[in-house]
Amino acid sequence: MKVAMLGPIAWRTPPLHYGPWELVTSLITEGLVERGIDVTLFATLDSITKATLDGVAPSGYEENPDLDGRVWEALHIGHALARSGEFDLVHNHLDWLPLAFSHQSAAPMVTTIHGFSGPNILPAYRRGRSAYVSISDSDRSPDLDYLGTVHHGIDLDGLPFLEEGGEDLILFGRIHPDKGTDLAIDIAARAGRRLVMCGIVQDRAYFEELIEPRIDGDRVVYLGSVGPEDRGAILGSGLALLHPIRFAEPFGLSVVESMACGTPVIAYRKGSMPEVIDDGITGYLVSNADEAVTAVDRVRDLDRAACARRARERFSRDRMVEDYLSIYRKIVG
Repeated sequence: MKVAMLGPIAWRTPPLHYGPWELVTSLITEGLVERGIDVTLFATLDSITKATLDGVAPSGYEENPDLDGRVWEALHIGHALARSGEFDLVHNHLDWLPLAFSHQSAAPMVTTIHGFSGPNILPAYRRGRSAYVSISDSDRSPDLDYLGTVHHGIDLDGLPFLEEGGEDLILFGRIHPDKGTDLAIDIAARAGRRLVMCGIVQDRAYFEELIEPRIDGDRVVYLGSVGPEDRGAILGSGLALLHPIRFAEPFGLSVVESMACGTPVIAYRKGSMPEVIDDGITGYLVSNADEAVTAVDRVRDLDRAACARRARERFSRDRMVEDYLSIYRKIVG
């Protein structure tokens, strides 16, 4: 089987720090190559892979202000689809834009829907000639048919289990109202715990008004955007990961990464969280800040080893790759 992996180009694949879609694309690609699948990864030209690398964008447009993302995504897709006749399958990780040109693909296409940015993009999905895969059952549109759900897998080698943990609460993810950064600060203060925050600033006005004034380097610590070499150590050092989201999150990579390190998660019961978290084993599902504060007091009741074991059983990279191979076989025959 020959697979064209059509990756996103906002960041390098795999990303240096932030870039969840690029990270998942990389994990699938490398897992397929290890299984002897002939994969060409269409990504930024500075990407690192054991597959054959092809593309047109020199680097990620979020990392290079000279690159217009709209232009380079169009060029990137056009280049990949011009070669589509060389492959048995095109696996699209680039959201809706490739679907607008999917009828020009000479090979069947499967699209992993990493999340809907809004209902206004649904016309591209309805008209696209592609099979669809959701990343959680909760993140499905009733307007679309799906070939399956494949929960993300993670690189367990880079996420060591830490038996003891620590006393701090951890917040890992982009700083944005959707992620509830301000709520996490409030919860940590009420629970009497230090909060360690990591992630890119995605909403600058929100950060400057509500978050930055509360960062004191003591009770609220901000480490910026953290790369893969530090993620495991930081996540594993916590008492719990706080995830007080305000939106129906499609998956949540940091949630399963934290659980794999043995650090349970306290998350608002929204989106995929009831699918991802085994309540009472890998964390607690809560509905508001009061319940979250109470959960902080109860989190030591959870067995960190059992938390890590369950997460590693459910969310390994190998399981994800095998799930996608099953999807591919349904399409290719």
